[in-house]
Amino acid sequence: MLKQKESPESVLIPDQEKEAIAKLHQILSLESSKLRLVASNGEEIVIPESVYSVLGQVVRAMASGQAISIVRHNRELTTQEAANILNVSRPFLIKLLENGEIPHIKVGSHRRILFQDLMIYKEQRKVKRHQGLKKLTQFLQDEGFYEENELLDNLENNNRVPEFANRVRLRIHEQ
Repeated sequence: MLKQKESPESVLIPDQEKEAIAKLHQILSLESSKLRLVASNGEEIVIPESVYSVLGQVVRAMASGQAISIVRHNRELTTQEAANILNVSRPFLIKLLENGEIPHIKVGSHRRILFQDLMIYKEQRKVKRHQGLKKLTQFLQDEGFYEENELLDNLENNNRVPEFANRVRLRIHEQ
């Protein structure tokens, strides 16, 4: 049995569990499946719909090779945990906190960030990033650097953005 942890550590599928996760994913994908939990004493209970939904999301992500972390929304995170979730350095996160971009509290000399506040910031950052990219592509389109279809393709296919940026730099230098 797995030991419960309070920290939002990510879980990856160990190699020896890949086959079982794939089978579980297959079972959960059947719309009509009603799962039951069977205790060691033989007692059975139907898994509630809310738990079934979460379990399905977790198994789908694990089956596709993604790491999973489950964190309560009201959980307080350390600055290092929050920085890891945002994929930024701890000093950068501290600057965000000091600039008031992410709400936080102090416990003694330590800063704590609510998980839900961190997720709100992350979503706002995503929206701002997308808006900035839209403005840039609109500017480039207005300046005649690219046709509309090519711009839309580059926006939708993130792995082509660096190539796109290099071509824009080339055209600017050529003029």
